[in-house]
Parts: sequence; structure tokens; C-alpha cells
Amino acid sequence: MFLIKITMWKIVLPLLAAGFSVGLAGLIGGPTDISASNEGAVNALNFAVIEHNRQSNRLLLTKPQEVIKVQRQVRMVAGYLYIITVRMASTSCRKSAATEQCAIQEDPAKAQSYQCTFKVWDKPWSGEIKLTEQTCT
Repeated sequence: MFLIKITMWKIVLPLLAAGFSVGLAGLIGGPTDISASNEGAVNALNFAVIEHNRQSNRLLLTKPQEVIKVQRQVRMVAGYLYIITVRMASTSCRKSAATEQCAIQEDPAKAQSYQCTFKVWDKPWSGEIKLTEQTCT
């Protein structure tokens, strides 16, 4: 009987340890939902919008019309990865007038809204920030 208990623990313990480590790995470093008003998320979104406008071929500036989802993935040494999904819309301002306060077009046909997901790496302690991916549809 004693031999069976020892053998059973030799099988069960490694399985429990493997299951625990896999479950824990899913929690550590995985993206988690955060508030759109989180300071880091706001900074990441502002940076992403500036880069998006700089890289786009549109004549008019675009800006977020609605924040749909914000997630943050913590990487201890590498910083934070913000994954931000927003609905973007056109303003009435040309890109050359980037310093003006521009409202989103009120007419939905002129606003031409579309959805984007931005991935932004941020290392706030070193001042590094980078738009690593943007997908717009």
C-alpha cells in the first residue's frame, strides 16, 4: 500500500507542477484589459495616432472617435506593450495644420470612420516608445 502511494505521488506531483507552471505562464506576461484613462495607455494612444497620421496617405488628419479596447502586456525588462483598438475618423484639418485643434467631421460620410488596432512598446524609464504594428480596416 505504501509503495502504491509513493508511486502515485511520483506521477501526480509532476503533473500538478506542470499544470501550475502552464497556468501561471498564462497569467504572467499575458495581455490584460486596462482602463482607457490609464496614463500609459493615453500616452501610447497619442503616440500611435501621431505616427498613424504621419504614415498615412490621407490628406486630412484623423483622430480617435471611440476607444474600443485597451490591453497592456507587462514585460519586466522590455517594458509595456499596449494593444489599443480604436475607431478612427477624419477631421476637417489638413495634415499641414497639425497644430490646430480639429474636431471630427460631423457628417458620417465625411468622417469616413474605420477601426485600427495599434501595438505600442513603451519603456517609460528610458523614454523609448515605438509603434510596432498597426492594422486598420
